[in-house]
Amino acid sequence: QVSGGEDEIQQLQKALLDYLDENTEIDASLVFSRKFYVAQWFRDTTMETEKAIKSQKDEDSSEGTHHAKDVETTGQIMHRAESRKTFLRSIIKTAPSQFSTLKMNSDTVDYEDACLIVRYLASMRPFAQSFDIYLTQ
Repeated sequence: QVSGGEDEIQQLQKALLDYLDENTEIDASLVFSRKFYVAQWFRDTTMETEKAIKSQKDEDSSEGTHHAKDVETTGQIMHRAESRKTFLRSIIKTAPSQFSTLKMNSDTVDYEDACLIVRYLASMRPFAQSFDIYLTQ
């Protein structure tokens, strides 16, 4: 369960990173996994921001009645992306041994929960969302 007020995706990312950090002593490959996820999420956030800027420019070139609504949505996307980037930068700057101070709650995530979080976060990626289109093509 995630508490309100903070980005749900960011809370799930925190929980997964916490799980990976707690289990690095058991499996050294989790250090790589942790770094990979942080880099991938940062890239995804950057791509989302670029896509929002591109869609805003496309809307500026064509006049429409939904222009103000789209700009507001773009602003919200930009704000959310910046907060995620700030979170990920703080994770990058934090040494893995110090990451335990950033725990989501005192709750620990077990292996099954971590698998569920990974599946959920993977389902949010563009390829997973458009998988039916790829199959029909």
